[in-house]
Amino acid sequence: MRADRLLSILLLLQVNRRMTAHALATRLEVSERTIHRDMLALGTAGIPITAERGPGGGWGLLEAYQTNLTGLNIAEIQALALTGPARLLADLGLRQAAEAAFIKLLAALPAVRRRGAEDARQRIHIDAAGWRQSEEAAPCLSTVREAVWRERRLRLSYARGDEIVERQVDPLGLVAKGSVWYLVAAVEGEPRTYRISRMRQVEVTEAPCVRPEDFDLAAYWERSTAQFTASLPCYRATVCVDPAMLPRIRLGGRYARILCEHPADEEGWVTLDMQFEEEHNACEYALSYGQRMEVLAPQALRERVLRAAEEVVAFYRRAGAPRGT
Repeated sequence: MRADRLLSILLLLQVNRRMTAHALATRLEVSERTIHRDMLALGTAGIPITAERGPGGGWGLLEAYQTNLTGLNIAEIQALALTGPARLLADLGLRQAAEAAFIKLLAALPAVRRRGAEDARQRIHIDAAGWRQSEEAAPCLSTVREAVWRERRLRLSYARGDEIVERQVDPLGLVAKGSVWYLVAAVEGEPRTYRISRMRQVEVTEAPCVRPEDFDLAAYWERSTAQFTASLPCYRATVCVDPAMLPRIRLGGRYARILCEHPADEEGWVTLDMQFEEEHNACEYALSYGQRMEVLAPQALRERVLRAAEEVVAFYRRAGAPRGT
């Protein structure tokens, strides 16, 4: 609504003191022409709007036009600034509401307190979608967090496969992927990702870290996870399942994901196009459902499931009585 947009413009100008029409239009997802009309409306309403042309110019407010919020310490401000994951907020229809609330928080804070709120967003990002791992110990997390907040270079020993590597990095932010913590840090200006549970020793130095210009933690993580997901092994199969199994299958598994769910046949069974990491994962998955799931394609997988089932039957027939009896 226009009234909400006018209030957002007012608060953005109060926080930033001066913004171009292009920057405002991008932030509020409207055209620059709309921004110019809104500025006229604000001026007509008596708001002390100013405009400057040329480089460094833009729309602004008179310095005296300001509201302060008192009583909040730095830790409380940072806690309020850490909203839920953007994707979950979007699913609930609350992403724009969360952004508007953050703008209002910044606008109401004294200038000396605003950086704490803005830094919290750029230095901690919460990604609720886990990699399906169980919880893992991260004893170095508190030291890494200190380096992130103090903006100090970090010296670390990191387990990479069977070797331990030494690195000096510029910490840029922390990311929680489910229950797993990651450090995003720059090495010679290039952002990289380090799993904190693999850190063996960390030391905060007194050297200030160098932060790449315009670095955005959430945007970097989104690109990084997309690249990682695209690099994973991919094996597709078509199966037909008992409808009673669908709720369990829809929950997903360690290796399985539904790509397409087709209409049920006359007996109620449902055909699914599914994705696995590798063929052996698909075979084990199909066997776990017994006669409740039938592999339709590819033929090689169907034959592999049949061979595995025959081997299980043969094993139990040879074994006779259970071991130890």
